Amino acid sequence: MSKQKIALVTGGTGGIGTAICIALADQGRKVIAGYFPPEKEQAYAWKQKHRADGYDFEIVACDVSDFESSQQMLLDVENTIGAVDILVNCAGITRDKTLRRMTPEQWDAVLRTNLDSAFNVTRHVVDKMSENGFGRIVNISSVNGQKGQFGQANYSAAKAGLHGFTKAVAQELAAKGVTVNSVSPGYVKTEMTDAIPAEVRESIIQQVPMGRMASPDEIAYVVSFLTDDRNTYMTGANLPVKAGLGARLFFGPGNAISLDGHRTWRYCVEAGESGVIFYTYAPGKRHLCCSAQ
Repeated sequence: MSKQKIALVTGGTGGIGTAICIALADQGRKVIAGYFPPEKEQAYAWKQKHRADGYDFEIVACDVSDFESSQQMLLDVENTIGAVDILVNCAGITRDKTLRRMTPEQWDAVLRTNLDSAFNVTRHVVDKMSENGFGRIVNISSVNGQKGQFGQANYSAAKAGLHGFTKAVAQELAAKGVTVNSVSPGYVKTEMTDAIPAEVRESIIQQVPMGRMASPDEIAYVVSFLTDDRNTYMTGANLPVKAGLGARLFFGPGNAISLDGHRTWRYCVEAGESGVIFYTYAPGKRHLCCSAQ
């Protein structure tokens, strides 16, 4: 019988982090939720709440923006519970301001918590994962790391940095049985988004083709897919979970071509990392074909 694998989720007591902890526990993992040290009281209340629901989570305090604090956390976890087999870097904050008004402190806080933390924690698990020949690392990025977001130069830069970090580390660990991937959620319904004024929240939802925000469970499901023992060949990938957000029809036709004697136009639809899909259309007819490039 194989030993129960140990999963560490930084930012594990947050909205998305909680859903990930539950999904990994349902997957049979021993789950440790990281929390920010000043939030100790809330973290213990979180632990008791979920214990009542049948989830025996461990919790661990750490300032993941600090390298030494992250190192100590991993040493404590290894000594008391065991080596981490699965790491989900989910810790994150926002300090939104337009660039003209953003302070160095606001820039640094977001970059240190959202990007540096991935290095600080991952650096201390990769040796043991490589030695054991198994590891799953998932970095929680954002669609704003791909498209940018007004008033979030710091957040968008940090999340974009996670993409490069993921792809580079995936190459370094591919031969060791360790996969490294990222997940880029769109807008997710959490306590933070519930606090947004209703009219602003509605304007956000109107941008989403599916007409709603994601639930944290929908993000967690994708994370559990990436951490599954059977998911051995996917690494260096980013999975956007955004309900079609950002897909759009470009204005104006592309190249005119002739098809079955009809003048046709090629329109392209943006399709994110999967490439560009071209639809060939003849006036008065349905779409005749599509191809990805």
